[in-house]
Amino acid sequence: MKYFTALIFFMIVTFIGHSQTYEIGGMLGGSNYIGDVGKTNYINPNSFAFGGLFKWNRSARHAFRASILVANIKGDDAESNETRRQQRGYSFENTITEASLGIEYTFWDFNMYSGKPVSTPYLYTGLTYFGYNALYKRSDDVIVKYDTAGNVAIPMVVGFKATVGTKMVLGFEVGARYTFTDALDSSQPVKGLADEENLTFGNTNSDDWYVFTGVTLTFTFGRKPCYCNF
Repeated sequence: MKYFTALIFFMIVTFIGHSQTYEIGGMLGGSNYIGDVGKTNYINPNSFAFGGLFKWNRSARHAFRASILVANIKGDDAESNETRRQQRGYSFENTITEASLGIEYTFWDFNMYSGKPVSTPYLYTGLTYFGYNALYKRSDDVIVKYDTAGNVAIPMVVGFKATVGTKMVLGFEVGARYTFTDALDSSQPVKGLADEENLTFGNTNSDDWYVFTGVTLTFTFGRKPCYCNF
């Protein structure tokens, strides 16, 4: 995680040295998880999430984007609509810290220098690395932390953004992260834990997801851009 964060910082410092348009700001909203414990709703923010965001606008249609997000996730079988999970009664909490790099693509031209209010839907994807608490289920069915771990995810984000005045951009987005692990809820503990096979539960063929739903607010700076061809 620290090397990934350092790379994002290096890119920001490098980009600021060029005469392009940049955005920097924050993200605030809620998060939820989809896996083997609790509800299975895709958009169901039930925990707090916040982070920082940086964009390098390369054209009126796309931007390179870097972000850091901290999100709490939780699941409780008592809140599930499935009778089997309600009877089982597992619950857990976890904290995710992610760093993401990728491309944001707008449906329409987003020219902040037109002198008029502009808005557009957008899509974002790229690559995410995240750290989380490694969990396992004790013999008394209580899920606890025993270590820390990390993995990668693919972000799939859809949103809508609009200019606010001449220096701010306000957005709303929903972003699912497909992870390459089934361990966020302890259903498949990270390899190396003693008695790992007996601690596994749920669908071992389906990895976990987590979702961020919230608003972004960025401030623009830099010279009026001379857009390049990539």
